[in-house]
Amino acid sequence: MTILHIDSSISGEASVSRELSAAIVEALGNADVTYRDLAAEPLDHLTLPAFGEADSLDALAQFKAADTVVIGAPMYNFTIPTQLKAWIDRVLVAGETFRYREDGSVEGLMGGKRVIVAIARGGLYGEDSAQRSVEHAERYLTSVLGFIGIDDPVFVIAEGLKVSEETKAEAVAAAHARIAELAG
Repeated sequence: MTILHIDSSISGEASVSRELSAAIVEALGNADVTYRDLAAEPLDHLTLPAFGEADSLDALAQFKAADTVVIGAPMYNFTIPTQLKAWIDRVLVAGETFRYREDGSVEGLMGGKRVIVAIARGGLYGEDSAQRSVEHAERYLTSVLGFIGIDDPVFVIAEGLKVSEETKAEAVAAAHARIAELAG
């Protein structure tokens, strides 16, 4: 099995999404892992000249070659970090990860790929929260991945991390329990 492990948090060692994505990779067991830290080595924002450069082509090739993709995605200002968006811009490529049919509909070409996303959120943005309407990380990633044929991404979410230390500890413990379920 090959794993592409992506981290995008700017928080370094204090990052919960990094902690969780590393735990996911470890739980998946023996694999050939390619690691990409989008905060330490960010891709430039997409421009037409950058589209065909080596970094862009490498990002796409790494994604396509992986059986499983593990993404650490903190929620910043209601959505994903711009570093992760720049990577996604290299992965969603017509003719590579999706194609347009003659009738204009889209066919995702990555349906066999497993994707597990570790999301860390400071507040409470789950299905039953009052803030759900401004949650654009999990919902955006679900849409983007679905567009390329990955209709069943798995999300490991730790939220309420800035509510209190107790809430944070409970959320991180619950996320680790979810990771243990995935491994079993």
